[in-house]
Amino acid sequence: MTNYFRPLVQMDRTRPAEALPLAGGIGWFTQVEHLRRGRAPDVLPVTALPAEWREALTAPRADIAGMDMARPQIMGILNVTPDSFSDGGRFDAAAQAVAAGVALAQAGADILDVGGESTRPGAKTVPAEDEIQRTAPVIAGLRAAGVTLPISIDTRKAAVAGAALDAGASLVNDVAGFTYDPALAPLCAARAVPVCAMHALGDPEMMQNDPRYDDVLLDVYDYLADRIEALVAQGIARHSIIADPGIGFGKTAAHNLALLNRLSVFQGLGVPILLGASRKRFIGTIGNAPEPADRAPGSIAVALAGIAQGVQIVRVHDVAETRQAVALWQAVTVGKTD
Repeated sequence: MTNYFRPLVQMDRTRPAEALPLAGGIGWFTQVEHLRRGRAPDVLPVTALPAEWREALTAPRADIAGMDMARPQIMGILNVTPDSFSDGGRFDAAAQAVAAGVALAQAGADILDVGGESTRPGAKTVPAEDEIQRTAPVIAGLRAAGVTLPISIDTRKAAVAGAALDAGASLVNDVAGFTYDPALAPLCAARAVPVCAMHALGDPEMMQNDPRYDDVLLDVYDYLADRIEALVAQGIARHSIIADPGIGFGKTAAHNLALLNRLSVFQGLGVPILLGASRKRFIGTIGNAPEPADRAPGSIAVALAGIAQGVQIVRVHDVAETRQAVALWQAVTVGKTD
């Protein structure tokens, strides 16, 4: 792709007549930033948008797993691993994990994301059998405990996803963008479940070893656009795909900030966008919070900045705090209190 158009999103209740709605949500825009490789960006009125970009940027996003993509959704993180960077080992027993998941649901999560393989920098691959033993009983336990929210399985492996879907999961979230296990996308197509494809440069064990890009924003955009087309070609409905730019996955702090600064460009993909920046290292560095557990304020700030650029889903550790922040942010910006 040679031309990219980033909507300059606004959220004010008062809209000019020429404003276009952003993805059927609460945002709107009257101008776009025209981005091209190797050239300075310029700002254009929405009347200059090519038809295909206008359609992609404005078309309402379909509900995913019962979630309304016209309002921000909160994905609660439930790691059932001994070595995750933030909460490793806290919920690695099934009963503890189920209790933690129920608490996240009660705190206001719209979806729970259950993962049994750490994807922190330097993490090693977990055998599928171990990952299944960590995740499937927890998902089944959550359903048995009365949790009716959508549950996503955070995995790169078809066997793990299959066991999770059998246990009651309703979405597959792959940090490898469905490039790790060639059987995963066909499984999701056969089971007709929604998916989230994330960008990562390399695997978790090596991804932070001097990551480099020609243009991180546009390189990540092109990767996700290609992955969406590949998933559609394998039988997954386009309206069932979520894209995640992969903050912190094979990216320096400068890369992360470049992506976050122009995050709204990813709305041009025509699918819902998920932002997962909660408690990441760059938040600790900028916010002077060395310990991941102390990064809730910075994580909430980043989540709100993402929502202000149209992000449909934020993946967070601190669900209650994020829910409160989003509610107040909506109330003071667009007057919504639901």
